[in-house]
Amino acid sequence: MRATMVEAVNDALHTGMEADERVLVFGEDVAKSGGVFRATDELLETFGTDRVVDTPLSEIAIVGGAVGLAMYGFRPVAEIQFSGFLPPAFDQLVTNASRIRWRTRGELSAPLVVRMPYGAGVRALEHHSESLEGSYSHIPGLKLVIPSTPHDTKGLLLSAMRDPDPVLFMEPKRIYRSFRDDVPENDYEIPIGEATVRKQGSAVTVISWGSMMPSTLKAVEELDADAEVVDLRTISPMDTETVVESVKKTGRAVIVHEGARTGGVGSDIIARINDEALMYLEAPIERVAGFDTPVPLLSMEDYYVPHPPRIRDGIERALSD
Repeated sequence: MRATMVEAVNDALHTGMEADERVLVFGEDVAKSGGVFRATDELLETFGTDRVVDTPLSEIAIVGGAVGLAMYGFRPVAEIQFSGFLPPAFDQLVTNASRIRWRTRGELSAPLVVRMPYGAGVRALEHHSESLEGSYSHIPGLKLVIPSTPHDTKGLLLSAMRDPDPVLFMEPKRIYRSFRDDVPENDYEIPIGEATVRKQGSAVTVISWGSMMPSTLKAVEELDADAEVVDLRTISPMDTETVVESVKKTGRAVIVHEGARTGGVGSDIIARINDEALMYLEAPIERVAGFDTPVPLLSMEDYYVPHPPRIRDGIERALSD
């Protein structure tokens, strides 16, 4: 079938709930209204009030409840309405979900998924528009997945729902409905922790993920550069091998991410490249990123988010050195 990203999320939830009665879906407005983006549409009608639950407006209770349910044997999928609302529940992710396996020496685990739309591009307020994957990538024991296509969204979400550990699943809402992709109707999984090469090339490696992937591919196409485009798909655990092998081939690298430049995932990627492929580099690694400010309001966010012209400039700098 041809589906948008938000339709792929919905299909994955239906598929996962049909396959495993332990899967529960809950969050703010996910049941009766089907979620603010309709990602959970018709789940209530299909699976009933015991498995699809509207919660109070309390993110710490949503994530804390998911931790308890997961430890008790369920497979909860909790929705946080916007990624900027997750910080109140940060303690539950860090203190409980991510380390319960270590704390109990393997006796207990927390196989849960926290889903949330993230990023700018829809003219929302700053807490609705942030891209904070850099902050969550530093939590040992927490897996962090960010798809960029509808096909990958369904496969990665199904893998997350079956993973033995907690998974933070960030959905780029800017491309929720921007294009359609071939999404198999059957049950399939895409392994967590494996990047993919979206375009082969030999002159420069361009690394991105999530909402920045369409803009990155457009910039490469407009520049007509012999660029290899790597889609990380999983931020943690990161597929360092695919990144390093690509950089060894091209000798140059550009990293594109929407989140703030300082402390962003790009910094960690640069460190990994320097650790394992420094002697292959022919030019400094370029970063095209958001700025170290809150996401500005309304039309000003166009200056914050890396768009194809900024990405093209970064690629040209890497190629010119």
